[in-house]
Amino acid sequence: MRFLVAMDGSDAAENALTYAAEIGTAMDGAITVVHAVNPAVYDTGGNEPISTLSDANRRLIIERIEAAEDRGQQYLDRATSLAEELGASVETELVYGDPVEAITDFAETANYDAIFVGHRGRSGRTDLMLGSVAKQIVERATVPVTVVR
Repeated sequence: MRFLVAMDGSDAAENALTYAAEIGTAMDGAITVVHAVNPAVYDTGGNEPISTLSDANRRLIIERIEAAEDRGQQYLDRATSLAEELGASVETELVYGDPVEAITDFAETANYDAIFVGHRGRSGRTDLMLGSVAKQIVERATVPVTVVR
C-alpha cells in the first residue's frame, strides 16, 4: 500500500501522519508526505474571520515563492523527524499550486492508494466562507481519504 499524507504544519496534519504511520507500519506500506506550495495568498493575522473585502485588503498578502518553498520544506523536515520518532520512514515531496488540486492530482498521477489529511476544526462560519481543504480533498480525490483531527 502507498499512502500520501498532506502536511501543512498544523497539529492536525501531524496527527494524520501519526495515524498513517501506524497503519503503514502494520501493513508494510510506503508513506510520502507532501506539501503544496501555493504562495498566492495567506492570512497575516487577526482573530476574526474575514467578513468584508476591506478586511481582506488589510489582512491578505502575496508571499514570495522562495519563502513558501522554505516554509514548506520546514514542514516536510519536521514530518521526517516525526516519522523517525514513530519508527517509520517517509519520502517527501513539494508540489505546486492550489493544495486541493495539487494533492489530489499528485495522488492520482502517482497511483497512491489513500490520502491522509488533517482537519483543523475551524468554525462553521469560517468553513462556509473559505471552505475546508480537507473537505475539498475528500470531494475531489479518486482514492480513499482519511480525515484526522
